[in-house]
Amino acid sequence: PGILGVIADIVKVEKQYETAIETALGGTIQNIVTDNENTAKDLIAYLKQNRFGRATFLPLNTITDRGSVRNDVLREKGVIGVASDLVEVDSKFNTLVKNLLGKIIVVDNIDNALAVARKNNQSLRLVTIEGELINPGGSMTGGAFRNSSNLLGRKRELDELKEQIDNLKSTASKAAALDAQLKTSRDQLRQDIDKYNS
Repeated sequence: PGILGVIADIVKVEKQYETAIETALGGTIQNIVTDNENTAKDLIAYLKQNRFGRATFLPLNTITDRGSVRNDVLREKGVIGVASDLVEVDSKFNTLVKNLLGKIIVVDNIDNALAVARKNNQSLRLVTIEGELINPGGSMTGGAFRNSSNLLGRKRELDELKEQIDNLKSTASKAAALDAQLKTSRDQLRQDIDKYNS
């Protein structure tokens, strides 16, 4: 009780922004969201007592909105928007998403991201659609991903597969009903033919 899920399960994002948002979230994508700090405290004690390792908890009642990005930055060339505005969550998680993604800017490519970073004295955290990250102070992270699948993508793919399964079940059910109708019609035709032949 009190565990609301992990960030990867709470956040929904369009396919085109998955890499950017997952990069922006970094390790926090596996953090555990709890209803309050008492639940988090109890879980930390449980992990410690049983030597199960460590985890990071995000208690909803203590997480605050860290502010927003200046509007003039959002008008720069290549800026798509603030990362928190590109995800969907249940309304109870709005402050949490603002805390995690509200000061990260998503940009279309690394050249435009570098230009925005320079113009703002390397004070912003920027992420590109392809997953390059520019941190305040100017450090950069990028390169090739080891595989093309990511946590947010897997969740979306699972949701799509569930929907496809539901559609296939519906189609199979309709086909079975049609098959039953055809069998009934065939049996009726046989009876009619038998009557006609007798």
